[in-house]
Amino acid sequence: MKKSLMLFGAGLLSLTLLSACGKSEETKAADANTITMLAPYIETEPPSDDNEIIKGLEKYTGKEIDISWAPNTSYEDKMNITLASDDIPQVMVVQQKSGGFIKSAENGAFWDLTDYLKDYPNLSQANEDILRNSSVNGKVYGVFRKRDAMRTAVMVRQDWLDNLGLEMPKSIDDLYNLAKAFTENDPDGNGQNDTYGLIIPQWPGSINTNSPYDVLATWFGSGNAWVEQDGKLEPSFTQPEYLESIKYVKDMVDKGYVNKDFATLAADKWDEPFINGRGGIIIDTYSRAASISNKLTQAGEEDFVTFTGNLTDNEGQMNALPTDGYSGFLAIPKASVKTEKELKEVLTFLDKLNDEEAQILLNNGIEGTNFKVVDGMAEAIKGTTEADALNNAVKGYSQIGMNVTAEDKYYKAKPETETAMKSYEKRLSLMEADEEFAVYNPAASYNTQTYVTKGTQLNQIISDARVQYVAGQIDEKGWEDAVQLWHDQGGTQLVKETNELHEKE
Repeated sequence: MKKSLMLFGAGLLSLTLLSACGKSEETKAADANTITMLAPYIETEPPSDDNEIIKGLEKYTGKEIDISWAPNTSYEDKMNITLASDDIPQVMVVQQKSGGFIKSAENGAFWDLTDYLKDYPNLSQANEDILRNSSVNGKVYGVFRKRDAMRTAVMVRQDWLDNLGLEMPKSIDDLYNLAKAFTENDPDGNGQNDTYGLIIPQWPGSINTNSPYDVLATWFGSGNAWVEQDGKLEPSFTQPEYLESIKYVKDMVDKGYVNKDFATLAADKWDEPFINGRGGIIIDTYSRAASISNKLTQAGEEDFVTFTGNLTDNEGQMNALPTDGYSGFLAIPKASVKTEKELKEVLTFLDKLNDEEAQILLNNGIEGTNFKVVDGMAEAIKGTTEADALNNAVKGYSQIGMNVTAEDKYYKAKPETETAMKSYEKRLSLMEADEEFAVYNPAASYNTQTYVTKGTQLNQIISDARVQYVAGQIDEKGWEDAVQLWHDQGGTQLVKETNELHEKE
């Protein structure tokens, strides 16, 4: 990850030089009727360049669309190579606000869109809170890809609940007691001591990436990444509630209520202990619950997944952890879009991608070919070569979909079974209920010089210490030493700079 960020920074620096200094080779002149893009794909193969979806998008927007695809697993590397080349696309999917991206954006490598979005019928509808979260110190350098704000969920094996006569947890105490029961009371009834409660993977991201640790910290009342105290912002991990949350996990680890390989279990193997009957609880997102249910259904097995939303603390207070409401954004490099006139043409194109017809093409496909509308929802058509190819292609095209309009204009996917429909309706209800208690990150848009230069290293200090504490490798004094090291290595300056930005609002 560190290597990837370093390469990304180097690539973006090249882009900055191209746009700001003009000493590199000229980029290839783009056909005025062509839009070039770089985007990730998540399937084994990217969409073909001549399918009916891309033809429909080109006809609707009046532009030829040339998309360079890269596998999601190596997208950062592809972006680094592209940014360091002389063939930079007009639109790029940027998956995260890394320090390298922030530095290049502030150095003028990407267009600042803050004052332009209001001039377009769809882009002007972008949610102000999400715009703020996706911005860099109040400046918008890309059109965000909207995602559900409330996704946090707790998944539990219903069959184990039934076997033990237990109910779904409502509080963090309930969760603890359920993990204990799933470990000690033989929930699968095989007479062996071979189960545990909570499944935690080796988290691929650092702190404040909505890991199970982050979720629990917010539930305990530490805030979300940052917390405001008497008008000042402080990092959540400096709060006593944060330490209480990792003590909570450590206690469950010590007693065997959590998988022993929590520090090494690969995130892509997270489902396996749940499905195979070794663990019974996962804290993640509703989409994981749906994914596990689909795996069970496709394998012809009983769907034993049940779920709920955020849990309360032990005083009954709900502190629900939301996302920032977006997943990356579409940015416009100045190296390839050189004039304001060209910028407005690109923004007109992106605006059209948020029209109803384009949203349907990007998120659903071709009605009558790979989906049909049933009860106002999209039901997939399967079994033909063309339909299957388009259904896979949609997963790629959705990566350039922004859906920033106040209401989504595409069709939601229709659950395949009655049980799945009930789960979908339950999910919507829980999301709506939790929204009222969402704890948003008050510093989501702030990006300071210290964060750009040292943010990754600083986050790693706390991330490592958190796992070490839970594993029993350090004690409370060791945790306090890690927090002090964070301050000494630049954290104190980071807090100062963040509060200076906060005071300007």
